[in-house]
Amino acid sequence: MDKLNTITSDAIDLLKKMISIPSFSKEENEVANCIEHFLIEKDIETHRLLNNVYAVNSHFDQAKPTIVLNSHHDTVRPVKGYNTDPFTPTLLGDKLIGLGSNDAGGPLVALIAAFIYFYKNETLPFNLCLIASAEEEISGTNGVALLLNDSVFQNKLQGSTIVGGLVGEPTKMEMAVAERGLLVLDAVAHGLAGHAAREEGINAIDVALNDIKNIKELIFEKVSPLTGKSTAKVTVIETENKAHNIVPSICRFIIDVRVNENYTFEEIMLQIQKVVKSELTPRSFRLRSTMIDMTHPIVNAGKKLGWPHYGSPTTSDKALMNFPALKIGPGDSARSHTANEFIHMSEIEAGIKGYIELLEETILQLEQPK
Repeated sequence: MDKLNTITSDAIDLLKKMISIPSFSKEENEVANCIEHFLIEKDIETHRLLNNVYAVNSHFDQAKPTIVLNSHHDTVRPVKGYNTDPFTPTLLGDKLIGLGSNDAGGPLVALIAAFIYFYKNETLPFNLCLIASAEEEISGTNGVALLLNDSVFQNKLQGSTIVGGLVGEPTKMEMAVAERGLLVLDAVAHGLAGHAAREEGINAIDVALNDIKNIKELIFEKVSPLTGKSTAKVTVIETENKAHNIVPSICRFIIDVRVNENYTFEEIMLQIQKVVKSELTPRSFRLRSTMIDMTHPIVNAGKKLGWPHYGSPTTSDKALMNFPALKIGPGDSARSHTANEFIHMSEIEAGIKGYIELLEETILQLEQPK
């Protein structure tokens, strides 16, 4: 118990340090240094690729499979409305307030604590690989996807196969077994320029508005019992024309599309294109919907512990992994990206204990005869 108490106390201290360091996406160097130094002080050999920090357990065995423990240390920029300095960790009773405390500092330090708990264990039936990654909030190219495909990282695994992962995000320690994918479409509506006073031309805004109306009315019929329906929302609209007296010939808008596991991105894009005149260009097909098999040992372990499961409407680094992963962590997604972001200290403590119990139960699941 003393060991767990010490690990928990250290994890909370680390979180407070992380909150005090601005770590916006692509600006995570200092917080990565902080995490790296914390691990080194624990006599853990660390490795780094840009702002991604990683480590493996001390008794790494290439003959054993590997489980990845991943969460991110970057944050969005603080929104207006904070009652305290977002970069000053503020403790009010059980509540720790600060930018990134909930998303995803709490889950990250809880995973780090669990990694430390098992770090010197000689009898694990699997290896553990801890990854504190960058650029999750912008789905950047220099985050976990870069690391997983890096030859140096792969050499560190010595040929061991990654068979599963835990992705630390605030889920109230419920198992997010599936999550919707994110498809962002850039749309361009074309008209014909003319003088507004003479009612000349074809207004590209009118074309765009009609398309937006059709998108709003579009129904994707395949509903998932886990992640619900797929949705398409127009979130940005603009014209290049800044003169009040010119009918714009071009109007651009952006469509945020959340795709459940019943559709491919290509199918969704085709359905949208059928109801609009605007040209559609996908920014990326990287963040596809994902689902971990309900019989995976990690999921079975969670079910054995009595934990509920659900489908997540939000997207995470889980979408960039080529192995099955379970999104789970302390905190509440509803607090993410809000003013006065916070996490309860008791949630962090429960998260650390929960991660440890989940991995211990996973061991039992793997030891069961097939």
